[in-house]
Amino acid sequence: MSLTRRIFGGTALAAMMMAGGAAYADGHEPVRIALVVKALGIGFFEAANEGAMEAADELGNVEIIYTGPTSTTAEGQIEVINSLIAQGVDAIAVSANDPDALVPVLQRAMQRGITVISFDSGVAEEGRMMHLAPSSDALIGRTIIQLAADHLPDGGQVALLSATATSTNQNTWIAEMNAVMGDYPNIEVVATVYGDDLADRSYREAVGLMQTYPDLDAIIAPTSVGIVAAAQAVVDQDMVGQVNVTGLGLPSEMAGAIESGASQSFAIWNPIDLGYAAAMLSYNIATGEATAEPGASIGMGRMGEVELDDTTTGAMANPFTYDASNIEQFREIF
Repeated sequence: MSLTRRIFGGTALAAMMMAGGAAYADGHEPVRIALVVKALGIGFFEAANEGAMEAADELGNVEIIYTGPTSTTAEGQIEVINSLIAQGVDAIAVSANDPDALVPVLQRAMQRGITVISFDSGVAEEGRMMHLAPSSDALIGRTIIQLAADHLPDGGQVALLSATATSTNQNTWIAEMNAVMGDYPNIEVVATVYGDDLADRSYREAVGLMQTYPDLDAIIAPTSVGIVAAAQAVVDQDMVGQVNVTGLGLPSEMAGAIESGASQSFAIWNPIDLGYAAAMLSYNIATGEATAEPGASIGMGRMGEVELDDTTTGAMANPFTYDASNIEQFREIF
């Protein structure tokens, strides 16, 4: 993997400035695609960056700029995006901390000719050209409650530990989960709390749930940071066997929770595939190979094509369930 493509940025974006003028052997400037994540230091997005790097290597004339704020705030992402606009990058693929707050800065980016897509956590339609959902929202919503229900044959109490109150993807998945709760009449959702995708706060929120609801049977965390923190809280509070942690997580980070019994199962799509697909889509739109419009089919390399709906949103793939039967196969992959 070429060093010119392996760029990791923070809010200062100094690394990006050093690489901005690099040209390839054929003399052509690379297509510069910025992957703007919710915050640096999150394993899910680091894995997505691996996929974006894979796409860059496959395409051959792409420079990936991996960047984001140090905490999950819209303000931090706005600062990062303003710097990217000043550099004149070719494309921005962003996982939004707030669907609406990023719209003005992303509109400025598009006015400057920069391709803008959102992935994972969406931006409001007027602030991007298309959105790549990791999976069908309805399927994710049903999956996260089914994961809890699978281990509650007689029903019980569950609580949700989400990311931020403004996270587009988590809010949509929770809404889709609530829409099918009639199929689970013996399961009661007692609370929804937010850990801001910070490990320490998520841990404290999980402990608080167990203290507030002594009959709690499961914590559902549709966030890779929250699910790990909640599982650790269950172990530390000696609640293994009483409270099951499930939701969306990474095999590499959740293998210990499966082994300890803090989690019986969880699900996720492959974040490497998600980053790869986001980079491929950004490239195809930025180079004019495709147009993001309702009804369009846009290539995602080895991931096939994505079909865009009336809101120019498309879904990548179905989530996959991990448990004790298969966790060892995947824990070293992502």
